[in-house]
Amino acid sequence: MKFGQPSTLPRWAQLTILPALNLLAALLVTGLVTWMIGENPWECLQLLIHGAFGYGEGIGYTLFYTTSFIFAGLSVATAFHAGLFNIGGEGQAYLAGLGVTLVMLGFDHTLPPYVLIPLAMLAAMGFGAAWAYIPAYLQAKRGSHIVVTTIMFNFIAYSLMLYLISHQLIEAGSQNPTTRLFAENGWIPQVHELFSFLPNSPLNLSFVFALLAAGLFYLIVWHSRWGFTLRTVGTNEHAAGYAGMSVSRTIIVAMCVSGALVGLASVNDLLGSSHRMNVLFTNGVGFVGIAVALMGRNHPVGIVLSALLFGALTQGGSDLSFEKPMITREMILFIQGLIILFCGALENLFEPFIAGLFKRKDK
Repeated sequence: MKFGQPSTLPRWAQLTILPALNLLAALLVTGLVTWMIGENPWECLQLLIHGAFGYGEGIGYTLFYTTSFIFAGLSVATAFHAGLFNIGGEGQAYLAGLGVTLVMLGFDHTLPPYVLIPLAMLAAMGFGAAWAYIPAYLQAKRGSHIVVTTIMFNFIAYSLMLYLISHQLIEAGSQNPTTRLFAENGWIPQVHELFSFLPNSPLNLSFVFALLAAGLFYLIVWHSRWGFTLRTVGTNEHAAGYAGMSVSRTIIVAMCVSGALVGLASVNDLLGSSHRMNVLFTNGVGFVGIAVALMGRNHPVGIVLSALLFGALTQGGSDLSFEKPMITREMILFIQGLIILFCGALENLFEPFIAGLFKRKDK
């Protein structure tokens, strides 16, 4: 399954001008809908921006959500570069959370933090990669469609986790489907412990790990032999096979890396914030990652910026819905859906117009 057609625009214009215009179009439609329900669009926009960036706690929450979205966006982008659409990030994050939980429940009272936390991160990556491996194998070796299998595996993951948390991992004596609280030596240090201007937020050092992952993503995808193979397979499988590249192996490895990356989003939540596993801990991060990758044009810089946008929408939307009861959580999801629509299905809507401007400039 191939994504994207050759563009006549410079790369920088694809990464900046087109996403900006798509975002502006989504916001204009959102403003129209907001006006139709009786609210002032400009006032709502100001409240949303203030909720996301106007005070320390809001900034902390925005960057906390951004962290998970970076991991999820990089995950989707890895598969995209191999010509695959990994829609199974939600299930892979679920299973990664299981890996983190098993390590914590088994060793959080015995291992020191400098061993326990890296072990939990490795478990998250391993479980996420393992859950992505099966659809990858079916695609590479049996010709099964990756979209169909990853969607199915999302449902399987949810059902499996619901059973495990409700019957096997549930805290003794609890009526809620959650595990016991992890011991504090398994908690990732939070940023407000180091910087007082970001108080009372779950932002933790996973944010630094996410930025490092984005940098490594760039180096590996564009400056390594495997990255060249990945992009070649994603562009033309037949040409890659003719050149002696192993298409099936590249597909499997790409999907496993994709699963490992989204698995790190579970570390941000479980070890950086909630410190226990619950049924709904992923909160749709795997699906938001699709929008983040699309809007970021599968480039790490674009992914970081689009993840910041969706983090701001999540945090600012919470404050907005508190101030404006008419703007519900569903309305925020509607805004995200519009951004996905314009940056995904209609991503090239403005390209002919912008390309025409570039042609006139070159004459």
